Amino acid sequence: MLLAATGVAAQAAAGASPGGPAFRTDTIGGGTIIVARDTRTDLLIRKQADYNEKVNLTRKYSHGFRIQVLNTTDRSEAITTKTRLLQLFPQEKVYLLYQEPYFKVRLGNFRDREEADAGLQQLNKQFPGSFVIPSAIEPKPEWLKEATDNSPM
Repeated sequence: MLLAATGVAAQAAAGASPGGPAFRTDTIGGGTIIVARDTRTDLLIRKQADYNEKVNLTRKYSHGFRIQVLNTTDRSEAITTKTRLLQLFPQEKVYLLYQEPYFKVRLGNFRDREEADAGLQQLNKQFPGSFVIPSAIEPKPEWLKEATDNSPM
């Protein structure tokens, strides 16, 4: 920080133009510190904030529902079930969880119970005994688009 302040003070003393409107002089303890901040810094900060917001939108989890298809201690049965689900429902995400001693296979990211129940009706034809459970879900890309399209900005 001292090196940067010294370099900036030397530029100011030599008559160099400051970095735009972000030029400030402070007097601290009898000495003078000249702070010149490059205006491009604000642009970088805004770009980073926008990037962080996009990343956070894609990683956020929200309250919703999933369909539990299988609860077993047999790992190969769980993997086989997951594979079948991926083939039958390629538009939905399939999750294989391990909570000792059980392997659980879950399907989908549903925002509300009605959506999950509709999915369950389709699923029960192939996998009877499946049921809807509350879960933290990943938002689908179209939900993110809706959220950004409806934002006040």
